[in-house]
Amino acid sequence: MFLAMDTVFDQCSIAILDARGQVLSSHTETGKRQQTQQILPMIDAALSETQLKLADIQALIFNRGPGAFSGIRINTAVVQALSVAHDIPCVGVSSLQAIAQAAYQQYGLSEVYSALDARMQQVYFGQYALIDNIMQPVNQDNGEDTEQLLDYDSQTTLDIPIAGNGASLLTLHDGQTIYAEIHPDATVIGQLGIAQFIATGGTEASQALPKYLRNQAWKTLKEQGKA
Repeated sequence: MFLAMDTVFDQCSIAILDARGQVLSSHTETGKRQQTQQILPMIDAALSETQLKLADIQALIFNRGPGAFSGIRINTAVVQALSVAHDIPCVGVSSLQAIAQAAYQQYGLSEVYSALDARMQQVYFGQYALIDNIMQPVNQDNGEDTEQLLDYDSQTTLDIPIAGNGASLLTLHDGQTIYAEIHPDATVIGQLGIAQFIATGGTEASQALPKYLRNQAWKTLKEQGKA
């Protein structure tokens, strides 16, 4: 059994899935103002609904970002705490990969750009292609991870669909399709995390790290010299 959570996409979403990715419990509360108060009771409720204990959970799966700093911090801290307390491995899943996976599941897209509004005139951006029913990152020519920051109004190299709320902030090729209303939940995070766990295993709590992309994201705008 796997416990998945997301507080990055302006929501508090919890899911429990089996090793085949089948959903045993899934609940999502939209909005981000009450995430710190919601997440632990929602985990308890999901465990109670499925008649499971944390000792039955094989891995804790979480949205590691990029995205809203506060949301990343919340689910990362919860996963790290539960991992240490119950000796459960962790699996971090990319928010951009989750957008791509949701685009595949909802619209059948087999190749897509993911674009998530990063504010400050930039979007978090990545390219993904379908391999064995999982949207996998397409690495850049230099072999580096596809995830990056793009300025608003940037144009993509390829004329393939763009998914996520940052899609409309980029300059489109003629006829390039956007799917802005993509809202992955903990179920999608869980399915990606299970595939990752099967392929490469999990990590201990100290290695369950967030990915911000933006340098010094944890600082205030004033501390970053932007206010």
